[in-house]
Amino acid sequence: MTTAELFQESETITKSNLDFVRKQLSKLSDIQLTWKPSESIWSIKEIFAHLNEYAAFYHPAFSKKIGATRFREPRINFISSPLGKSAWKSMQLGQLKNVKRKFNAARTYNPIYQKELVKGDDVSIFEAFQNELLQILESAKSVNIQRAKVPTSISKFVRLRLGDAFLFVIYHNQRHVQQAVNLMHHRAFPKN
Repeated sequence: MTTAELFQESETITKSNLDFVRKQLSKLSDIQLTWKPSESIWSIKEIFAHLNEYAAFYHPAFSKKIGATRFREPRINFISSPLGKSAWKSMQLGQLKNVKRKFNAARTYNPIYQKELVKGDDVSIFEAFQNELLQILESAKSVNIQRAKVPTSISKFVRLRLGDAFLFVIYHNQRHVQQAVNLMHHRAFPKN
């Protein structure tokens, strides 16, 4: 893919996430935001608390790398590393917006185990993080996103190309926003 296509895809998904938050989630009551069909399934607040925890890790890593990288010349084409492509492809939704492959969240990022992840205003925090991500993407257009690398949330020793890390985070966001959509369509979801 071209670097321009990577940025276009990333911005389109991020803007779609923002649109969903503003148009759909802003109308929901606290009862709806905290509703769960079972104890093992996340509520909407828990979904966004999970995403916010990832953003709190990746956004500073992105910004730091963009500011400090010596690879200042953007490339026309972006080629994923095998590890990077595997990471973001595993997060991508299927053509029918379905989850192709399920994962268990790491305990430190799982609001069922880490209750303190849920802050109460998780949806508005997510909205702020999405706006921040759009700014980060814009600033990344001035660097080589193939040569610059960032650590992953799994290990500081496992690093992804900046472009791969963007796609991983953006597809991860999209995947969980779809999880919130599915929750809202659940037959037992509270009406108000």
